[in-house]
Amino acid sequence: MNTFSLKVIASNRIFFEGNASLLVVPGIDGEYGILAHHENTVIATREGLVRFSPEEGDEVIALAGIGFCEIDNNEVTFLADTVERPEEIDVLRAQAALERAQEQLRQRRSQWEYQMSQASLARALERLKESSRAARG
Repeated sequence: MNTFSLKVIASNRIFFEGNASLLVVPGIDGEYGILAHHENTVIATREGLVRFSPEEGDEVIALAGIGFCEIDNNEVTFLADTVERPEEIDVLRAQAALERAQEQLRQRRSQWEYQMSQASLARALERLKESSRAARG
């Protein structure tokens, strides 16, 4: 099986380090699938699901915040502000973040604050969606 070296890093921890045969990241303009010997590149990523297949074990699904993915000579580094498994999501905290973001959007302040509120809203909705999917099975 063709594999590549993969590091998945969040701002507070190394989420995964090892070999993998597939990585799918949520790019700004759609999902990107990465296999062994992929062309060297850097991909800007948005909030969403990250999936990868470790050399040993089952497929891993995680929820990631914004970041980037660098591919260089069969070594892939995915760096995001947050990376967590759906079962690790604190639903009450995500619900509170959703409500804060919705209130900030209603206040319509500066363009920058509006965009930050939109990003917070997207992150909270994604976290709630994935936590409910994990709870169902």
